[in-house]
Amino acid sequence: MVYADSDGGLAPGLNGVRAVKLLIAGGFGVGKTTMVSTVSEIPPLRTEESLTELGAGIDDLTGVEGKTTTTVALDFGRITINPQVVMYLFGTPGQDRFWFMWKELSLGALGAVVLADTRRLEDCFGAVDFFESRKIPFLVGVNCFAGADVYDEDEVRGALDLDPHVPVQLCDVRDRDSAKTVLVRLLEHVMTAAMSM
Repeated sequence: MVYADSDGGLAPGLNGVRAVKLLIAGGFGVGKTTMVSTVSEIPPLRTEESLTELGAGIDDLTGVEGKTTTTVALDFGRITINPQVVMYLFGTPGQDRFWFMWKELSLGALGAVVLADTRRLEDCFGAVDFFESRKIPFLVGVNCFAGADVYDEDEVRGALDLDPHVPVQLCDVRDRDSAKTVLVRLLEHVMTAAMSM
């Protein structure tokens, strides 16, 4: 299946269906798996493993103390936009030791959502750098966790030192409408970026 042609446009998949490949990225425990699960029309493919004592010195559970599993390769979901367009979602692993997967997952991606948690904003710096350096259009989705301080879009943009054209969207990835709004805004950003080339 082909996701993007060499000009960054939509490429035909099977039987003339256009495939759109998007990534859901961000730090450990920010809600990537949850977002893919919330919006996917199919049962999502998950590659989760249990956290163990062996990872205690590596995995920082600050702010996500109740987390018991972690994605070790990818999450995968699908949304049919219409009979001619299908969106494929790939959730990336959040821990540094699994980042070798990011390069492969990003091939052919038209855009990405970088999920952020304002309690651990620095955890999304690597994802922002990754997409900026590869010139893949991205949006920062601020997953609003209970008990976390709420900041407006401009405050988040300033804290992350984002270019003014990078969208920031507050969201709750457990809510289907909220997660879909993030994806719609990302697609609008991707189309705007393509038209400005």
